[in-house]
Amino acid sequence: MDVFNLDEVAPFTTKDGSEIRELLAHRNSSIRAQSLAEARLPPGASTAPHFHPQTEEIYYITSGRGRMRIEDEIRDVRVGDAIAIPPGARHQITSTSADGLRLLCCCAPGYEHDDTVLVDDWP
Repeated sequence: MDVFNLDEVAPFTTKDGSEIRELLAHRNSSIRAQSLAEARLPPGASTAPHFHPQTEEIYYITSGRGRMRIEDEIRDVRVGDAIAIPPGARHQITSTSADGLRLLCCCAPGYEHDDTVLVDDWP
């Protein structure tokens, strides 16, 4: 049985610049087709604009508020919001909360740096 507590998982920085704690993935469990992590952004911080050619993502906001951009659509998000990010869709999230932003990220297939493409020319 694979059980990991958020407080006991070491953080690392993803290619988009967010700090994540990977709870379940092929690197640490029997899970093979997806991954679950918590991401944290301090107040005012943003992930680098990016997309994933292969991976679809779900973001679920657990603390704070943010501004989500997927392609040309921008929307304010808050605790309890679930956000669908299709493969290939350029996206970025910004923390608009004084206490920062925390969200769960579910990726299928699981998160890999190699499937993250940073976007330089996105206004």
